[in-house]
Formats: sequence, C-alpha cells, structure tokens
Amino acid sequence: MEEILVSNWNEFVGLSSELDGWAFRGQQEAGWALLSSLSRYLNSFIPDQTTWRSREERAIRIFRRKAHNYLPDPRVLDNDLRCLALMQHHGAPTRLLDFTKSPFVAAFFALEQADSDAAVFALNTPKLWHATPASNPGLSRDAIDPRIDGNFDRYFLQNNSDLLWIGEPEEMDRRLVAQSGTMVVPGVVDKSLDEILNEYHVGTCLIKKLVLSQTMREQAMKALYRMNITNATLFPDLDGLARSIRVELEVIWQAEPGPGNP
Repeated sequence: MEEILVSNWNEFVGLSSELDGWAFRGQQEAGWALLSSLSRYLNSFIPDQTTWRSREERAIRIFRRKAHNYLPDPRVLDNDLRCLALMQHHGAPTRLLDFTKSPFVAAFFALEQADSDAAVFALNTPKLWHATPASNPGLSRDAIDPRIDGNFDRYFLQNNSDLLWIGEPEEMDRRLVAQSGTMVVPGVVDKSLDEILNEYHVGTCLIKKLVLSQTMREQAMKALYRMNITNATLFPDLDGLARSIRVELEVIWQAEPGPGNP
C-alpha cells in the first residue's frame, strides 16, 4: 500500500484529480487498519475465530426475523446485499466497508471529528473491476456477485477466500445516493482490506493511503462546507441535520444573529 502525507487542502485536491474513477474511504485515525465494523467487533470481543462464521450467520438471521416489523416493504430483506446494507445503515456490525466515489465526501468523514492525523484510502476500482485473485482466477467480479442468490453464502460467509467485491445493491437507499456510496465486500473477516489485496497480482498499485495532517483540518472543513458537504446533505434526514450542528459551531459569520441571518 502506497502511503502519501498530505499537508494542505490544495495538495489533497490535486492528488484527488489524479485518481479519477477510484473509490475512497475516510477514517478519522490514520493508524486504524482498513477493517469492517464486523472485523473490529469480532477481533475485540470474540477471540475464538472458529465461531465467527456461525456468529455472523446468526446475526443476519436475527435481523431478518425481526426487522420486518419496522419496514414498509420487508422484501428488501430477501436479497443478501440489500439486507447487509440495511444492517450497516442502522448501525449493526457487518463485513461491508463503506466507500464513496467522491474523494471529498471521504475527506469529510475522515476529518469531521479528527483530533489527530486522519486518512483517506483510495481504492483502484477501475483496475479491480476486472482483476481476480491469483490463487483462483475464475473468481471474477461477476462470478462472485453477492447480489445473486446463494453467492454470499458460497463466496463470503465461508470465510476462506482472499477476495473482494465492489459495487452497490440494485436498489440504493437515500443515504447511499447522497454519499455517492459504493461497498466493498471482503471474502474474509480476519484480514484487513490491504492484506486481501495482496492476493491480486495486477502489476500496479491497487490502494493508496492519503494521510491527512491534523493541521489541515480547519482549512479542509471550511472548503467542504462551501461545497455543501455536511452531515445534513450526506444523511438526508433529521439525524443528519442534528449531526451537522457540530460543524455549524465552528463556522463564524460576519453578520450579527438576528431576523434573516443564520
């Protein structure tokens, strides 16, 4: 994994323009490994890896049995990827890693609450779209597509293949649309994404880590605010609006508060 230290916003903008078509993920701690929420949870609380598969299966089964009570159309639970996306959306640990097609959305998620160096990971999706694992070149993106019935169990729940799939559910929710989101589904949960990518021998860099210096946060957050990238726009609901007030506390307006002024 190539690592690049970014010290100011203009430098980040310039680097982003060189990564056209890549996917991005922001993390507020530069030292965090590129792991899913499920991987982090299992590593922290369940030392016996032999039970990880059965625990993940049970978590999905419980969600499917109960989530229909809160859904206007419970058929969304029938498709594995849509079900996982819904779990992720509402805070359940899953093996999905959220990425975005926008480097600026990723920068917002990296920097919003960062009090030290943060990171934006850039994934070479144009190259990975057609790449296959060296150990099993038959496992193309189309072959392992988790949107196809049975594929999630066959290629992912087994936890025995160093592979990944990139894409979106066939029907995307409002948050995924607002965030220009895409998803990475790893074939194993005991390795970080960059470790899995070592299995893809394509002769070019597949992932870059842009380390965002904490000193650039203020400059970057002001630029993102002017671009209308806030929690209110990325999470188009009341929760997102409420979250956006954190950044509003940092914004200074010249006009005195009063009728007609923010």
